[in-house]
Amino acid sequence: MPTVSVRYIVLDTDEAIRFYRDLLGFRVGMHPNPSFAMLSLGGLRLVLSRPGGGPGGGQAMPDGRLPEPGGWNRFQLEVDDLPATVARLEGKGAHFRNDLVAGIGGRQILLEDPSGNLIELFEPTIPEARL
Repeated sequence: MPTVSVRYIVLDTDEAIRFYRDLLGFRVGMHPNPSFAMLSLGGLRLVLSRPGGGPGGGQAMPDGRLPEPGGWNRFQLEVDDLPATVARLEGKGAHFRNDLVAGIGGRQILLEDPSGNLIELFEPTIPEARL
């Protein structure tokens, strides 16, 4: 059962589902209409909403502004072999915002979903950084 839920605003729900399911291994829990879906991977539930997609997370704010995708916030997926994961995803047409970066606790790269939302792929290099 998921223990953390993250909502991403996406421009095309079906395209986002294919990305998360086919490239990253998420399972589709529900997809009741074109503007909403719930996916899961381990303890993470990913809620996808299209801007202006009706009631719920994609609806307009009281001032009329619509939620939009992108930005710099992200969730992190831990991987065992980051260079191999990057090569596999690039082979499937994935787009990365940056190059592989080495940090204090490991290596990381920022993967973009089709709407520009980020997923940080992280390979820990010290025991303290592992999940």
